[in-house]
Amino acid sequence: MIAETPAPASTFRRRRPRFGDAGLRVLAGVAAIGSLLLVALLTYKVVDEAWPSIAQFGLSFLWSEDWNAVTGEFGARDLIWGTAFSSLVAVAIAAPVAIAIGLFLSELAPRRLRAPVGALVELLAAIPSVVLGLWGIIVLGPFLQQHIEPRLGDWLGFIPLFSGSPSNVGLLPAAIVLTIMIIPIVASISRELFLSVPGDLKQGSLALGSTRWEMVRNVAIPQVSAGLVAAVILGLARALGEAIAVSQVIGGGLNFSASVFQPADTLAGRIASQYQGSTSNLQTASLAYLAVILLAMSLIANITAQLIVRRIRQRMGGAH
Repeated sequence: MIAETPAPASTFRRRRPRFGDAGLRVLAGVAAIGSLLLVALLTYKVVDEAWPSIAQFGLSFLWSEDWNAVTGEFGARDLIWGTAFSSLVAVAIAAPVAIAIGLFLSELAPRRLRAPVGALVELLAAIPSVVLGLWGIIVLGPFLQQHIEPRLGDWLGFIPLFSGSPSNVGLLPAAIVLTIMIIPIVASISRELFLSVPGDLKQGSLALGSTRWEMVRNVAIPQVSAGLVAAVILGLARALGEAIAVSQVIGGGLNFSASVFQPADTLAGRIASQYQGSTSNLQTASLAYLAVILLAMSLIANITAQLIVRRIRQRMGGAH
C-alpha cells in the first residue's frame, strides 16, 4: 500500500496578510511618483514664469548678448558661455584628480591613512560655498593675478583664452573654485566604485603577473567605467548649478570675452544676484528664462551620461 503524500502545510494554513510588504510597496511607489511629479511641477512653474520672455525673444534669446533692464533687451549668450566654460574646465581638472584620489584611497594608500585622508577629502564638501567664495576673493584671486596669469599670458598669450591683462576675478578663478567643489563628490563615488570591484578579479590579475598599474588599467577601471562616467556627470551638474561661490569670484562681467582673465557671469549667478531686485516683469521673466536654459543644460548632461553609460555597458557585455 502506497502512503499518500501529505499536502504542504501552507495549503491548509491561511496566508497571513503581509502588511509590511504592502506598505513598503505603496511607500516606494508614492516616493517615486512624487519625485516625478515634483520635477514636472517645478519645470511647469519655471516655464510659466519665463513665458513672457520666451514669447517676446524666442530662440534669439540664446545668442543675444544684450542685458539691459533700462531698454528691456535681454539675452543669454554671455551667460551660457560663462556657465559652460567654467563648468567644463572645472570638470576637466577635477575628474582625473578625483578619480586618482579614489584610486589611491581604495588601492594604494596604507590602511592607517585611508580613513583620515578620506575624511579630509570629504570635509571639502562640507565647506559652505560662500566661505569657499570668500577664500577665492581673498586668497585665490590675488594669487592667480600675481603669479599664474602673468606667466600664462607670457607663454600662451597668442591664444585668445590667455590674452588680456591679469585680473583677480574672472573665468579662471571661477573654474578653480568649482574644481574644488566637484572633487569631493567625484572622489567619494570613485572610491566606493573601486572598492566594489571583486577582490578575486584583482588578485587573479596580480597572480598572472600583472603589475598593480596593469591590474588597475585592465581590471579595476573597466569594471567601474560606467560608474565613473556617471560620477563625473554628477560633478558637472553640481558645477552648472552653483551660484554663490562662482558669483563671488567671476566678476559679474556683462560683455563677452574669450579670455579666462576677464570678468564674466553665469546663468545661476545672474539669477541669484538679480531676481529679487528685478525692476520689471520682463526682467523677471528673462531671469526665469535663464533658469529654463539651466534646466535644459542639466537635462542634456544627464541624458548624455545615460547614453554613455549604456554604451559602455553594452560594450562590456559584448566583450564578455
